[in-house]
Amino acid sequence: MPEGNIYLSACFMFFMSVWLLVCSADASVIRLESKLSMGENNSWVSSNGNFAIGFFRRGNQFSVGIRYNSVSIPESFQEVVWVAGCDSQVSGESHFELTENGELVLYDSGSGKIVWASNTTNASVTSAILRDDGNLVLINKNEDIVWQSFDTPCDTLLPGQNLSVSMSLRPHKSDGLSSYYSLYMNMSGELQLRWEASVIYWGKGEDSRPSVRAMLSSNGIFAVFDQTSRSVWSAYGTDHSDSDILFRFLRLDSDGNLRLYSWLDASKSWRIAWQAVGNQCEVFATCSLQGICVLDESGFHICRCPFSSIGQPSKCLIPYQQNCRSGSSMTLLGNTILYGIYPSNETIIHTNLNNCRSVCQEDPSCIAVSFVNDGTAECRLKRTQYISGWSDASLNVVSFFKTCSDPIATLPPKSNSSEQQKSSESKSICVRCLIGGAAGTFFLFVFIHLGVGVFIWRRTRHFKKQPGQTYAVPYYKGCVALSYSEISDMTENFKHQIGPKMHRGHLHDNKPVAVKTLDASIEEKIFRNRVSKLGSISHKSLVKLDGYCCDSNQRFIVYEFVKNGCLKKYLQDPKLSKKLPWEKRINICVTVAKAVSYLHTECREFVSHGNLKCENVVLDHNFEAKVSEFGLKSVTGNISDIEEKAENDVNDFGKIVIEVISGRTYDHDLCEWAYEKLIGAETDSIRDARMDAGVNSDELERALRIAFWCLQEDARMRPSMGEVVQVLEGTVTVDSPTYPFGKRHQSLPEESPESSPEVLNESIV
Repeated sequence: MPEGNIYLSACFMFFMSVWLLVCSADASVIRLESKLSMGENNSWVSSNGNFAIGFFRRGNQFSVGIRYNSVSIPESFQEVVWVAGCDSQVSGESHFELTENGELVLYDSGSGKIVWASNTTNASVTSAILRDDGNLVLINKNEDIVWQSFDTPCDTLLPGQNLSVSMSLRPHKSDGLSSYYSLYMNMSGELQLRWEASVIYWGKGEDSRPSVRAMLSSNGIFAVFDQTSRSVWSAYGTDHSDSDILFRFLRLDSDGNLRLYSWLDASKSWRIAWQAVGNQCEVFATCSLQGICVLDESGFHICRCPFSSIGQPSKCLIPYQQNCRSGSSMTLLGNTILYGIYPSNETIIHTNLNNCRSVCQEDPSCIAVSFVNDGTAECRLKRTQYISGWSDASLNVVSFFKTCSDPIATLPPKSNSSEQQKSSESKSICVRCLIGGAAGTFFLFVFIHLGVGVFIWRRTRHFKKQPGQTYAVPYYKGCVALSYSEISDMTENFKHQIGPKMHRGHLHDNKPVAVKTLDASIEEKIFRNRVSKLGSISHKSLVKLDGYCCDSNQRFIVYEFVKNGCLKKYLQDPKLSKKLPWEKRINICVTVAKAVSYLHTECREFVSHGNLKCENVVLDHNFEAKVSEFGLKSVTGNISDIEEKAENDVNDFGKIVIEVISGRTYDHDLCEWAYEKLIGAETDSIRDARMDAGVNSDELERALRIAFWCLQEDARMRPSMGEVVQVLEGTVTVDSPTYPFGKRHQSLPEESPESSPEVLNESIV
């Protein structure tokens, strides 16, 4: 081809491209007096064709909104992302217009009124544009934006759209009313999910770094920013690194949960890539007045009514009336937390479980009560029939609701006898009432105590219980669910490693934490359920679980950070070992024993540590011991028989005692050597020579004896952890241990081969 022709072709292609671009831009410009009407079924489309604005049906009415319009998204999946007036609806034959005065107006033909307007009459608007990002803007003659749909969100945020202070998202309800739920950024810069204005059930932000806006990015990251545009908090969608995802939006759904959606072109469907509240039952009033929220086996929430409501089949109400003549009784709901809805406020007092129940039963205005013990023993009284809540096996909360007792027999009719006879009859009736009431109360008292006794017996029938040992009311302390981005942020991208698969980090309040990485293949439902149970356990000698991460391919557990690190380090280092004199070491043994005993017998459900060793015992700033990583094997799925697990913990504790006393790493040879020294009455030679003087010989003897009972090869001969605590504290004496490894080749002088294997004497020191 001649060079001239090539040049002409190139020029033609260039001008065609410019012309198409100009035409496309011009096509997206909405001129004054442009109108959309129901009858013509027309719409205004963005230049890239991905968004369109027009009428759509809402039940029997219609609204005007911006929707996805891409050819890759089938019409039935073209989600609406903005609505004029949010909840505004009109009848047929209505129209939407950009007036000659530069104002967007939605006109309802049925009422003959304007139901929504942009209020831009005096803003010198010359045109409107539906941009390629889905933002509808009004432009003045200087091409400045004087109004935009991004500033008036309804229930959805598009990528690049800001949610600023005092702005909110609110779902649309099918009845045309606004939802009770909202996503709101308050004046302090905290992003909150709220029910009405008083109940906040999810929040993100920092007091030290007030937020000013939240935004969804095009790559699927929802973040909160401060005034310097630095991220305060962020959440990553599961597909945030997937460059093939072209369409995303963030929506506050009508069930009160905030979700990030991504369009999967391969399956032609929207997928949830992230949601704010992992357990839907934790969203306030999920079941409204339909009962208590529970998760089924597939992880979906359902509403169940435990109250047996009378007279209102469409609602689940507590059937208690303050004027019930027959008195009231309290019905127990285990693993359930209740809350009032109308109103949502409640009275909180600090007392124990028994008093909490009694206070509600004796207060005529109290309808139900929840007892939560997170270290402050809160008794939460509700004074409304309109009650909801949620139930889960991981919740260590006890609730009661009040019902009228069975009615008494009808009183006999009045006789026509004299006033004296009436007086006598009234007295006899009163006596019978008293006798009947007393008998009923007695049998109710016996029945309740029998029920409690059976409950405790069933919980503890596999384990030994010492005289005087009590069962503590378990603490309620939930773990916080964290995203992978939060884990990465708090550890500075896993910068500070403090142990195998363990990194140091900081929460938003600058509280130090230790983050442990777990196997990502752990099933999500099992992981969440078991971590929630462990997170509800609170004891001063157990390392607290502050949170967890269960993103699709990530599993982490967040523990409180304990300053001085693991016990193993202090036993192995010659200089550090001098910081552990005998008094500290025996106290460490007692503390660890109490912590494990608490796990075995004082939690609502038995918990085995499963991996008790010096590496999992940490020391705080006062060198007080705390036990870490308890129950972790139940999280990872390595579960054996319950009784076997308890006895394994006892065996592991015996090894810890030998290591703490000797300062050496435990193995079979060390145990053999220490046992021989114990036989030869050379206990002082077993202790760590690096310790200063001041070793109590009686405490040393007791600790070694109980340690070798813990190490017995026959698990049936091992003591319970409650017995171990009593021995170490000197409350009871301990017999001489038999040879721990199978056949006994030698026994202590006071014991014959035929002697009983009993661990403890009945005598009290």
